[in-house]
Amino acid sequence: MIMDKFKIIGASRIAGEVAISGSKNAALPLLAAMLLPNDETVLHNVPTLKDTDTLIKLISGMGVAIKKEGNTVVADARVVSNYYAPYELVRTMRASILVLGPLLARFGEAEVSLPGGCSIGSRPVDQHLKAFEAMGATINVENGYVKAKAPKGGRLIGCDFTFDMVTVGGTENVIMAAALADGVTRLENCACEPEIVNLANLLVAMGAKIDGIGTTTMTIEGVHSLHGCEFSVIADRIETGSYLAGALMSCGDVLTINTSAEFLHPVLKKFEAMGAVITSGEDWIRAVMTKRPKAVDIRTQPHPGFPTDMQAQLMAVCCLAEGTSTIIENIFENRFMHVPELQRLGANIRVDGHTAVVTGVEKFTPAPVMATDLRASMSLVMAAACADGESIIDRIYHIDRGYDDVENKLRNLGVNIQRIK
Repeated sequence: MIMDKFKIIGASRIAGEVAISGSKNAALPLLAAMLLPNDETVLHNVPTLKDTDTLIKLISGMGVAIKKEGNTVVADARVVSNYYAPYELVRTMRASILVLGPLLARFGEAEVSLPGGCSIGSRPVDQHLKAFEAMGATINVENGYVKAKAPKGGRLIGCDFTFDMVTVGGTENVIMAAALADGVTRLENCACEPEIVNLANLLVAMGAKIDGIGTTTMTIEGVHSLHGCEFSVIADRIETGSYLAGALMSCGDVLTINTSAEFLHPVLKKFEAMGAVITSGEDWIRAVMTKRPKAVDIRTQPHPGFPTDMQAQLMAVCCLAEGTSTIIENIFENRFMHVPELQRLGANIRVDGHTAVVTGVEKFTPAPVMATDLRASMSLVMAAACADGESIIDRIYHIDRGYDDVENKLRNLGVNIQRIK
């Protein structure tokens, strides 16, 4: 297989307007939730990405009539002919595990391959499985497949459950299952990311009864069935932050539209601390930078703290900052795989365990680099755009998994970028 690469010729000033797509991390659970109603659901603002396509393929393989036209997905889950998610599809994307909750809750059984996807750390699914067991399910893991069965009577039973660790995917999977369970489920130590709020609001639009949306304690009163609805995926806060970061690295001026500052406060505060002028309205955010960025310290934390998915992009800005920045990664292990690649572009970074110490340099220097994981790869693209000369970025399938129409959006911001074989 010949993999695409990006050829980027810098240095560019990153400036202009960019329309933000729907959030990948919100679209995936929302697509999985389309399995819950015995009805048709219409979902708008779905980004066109490898991951969303994979999940649509997976749901279609279960016999569901599902199609995507433009950014709208229509799914009719009245007919579901099997409850099976094969390894071939699941291995390319961890979020496939999110079909487990809906299938188990609605049909009383499911067989889902254990996930693959990103190479960042262990990301265990055991929290999902523990919660389903607490709801009375029998779970067997054999030959790399999770085989789950609801208790006698075919319905999960509401329960009190506390997650051992904050897990976004676990919270999503369990609230979908609890929506159709028999009785009340009370969940403690839930994740409260905007993407979870988006999912919970979709479930409510389908007729679910959920209290405590956006907090760490959610109470879900199970209902017998859910109905279809029309709903939209929220804007991608990480895509938004990634393009705005480009302005900070290049004395640029970037206006992101179809997005909201509401979900991005911790990131925007850091941008301001680095010297950017940030303005925003109901559906837009603008970052203007007129000088070299100032160094800052960052620690990644669950929402509403600083998001781990913006860590690499912020690090790339810190690479050019005046002074020394300290970045502490608290969410995922292995989340510094972009460091050697940034070093190839001339960055001065020292890593010790979960901490990276970045000493700012005047500018990046062009080099061939390799994308390592989805969000981190965008930091390499931005760094290459700011380096004087030609850089090649290999393995960009990572970027295609998470950024919709990336080269056109970058071109509109003044980046000289080409996709090559």
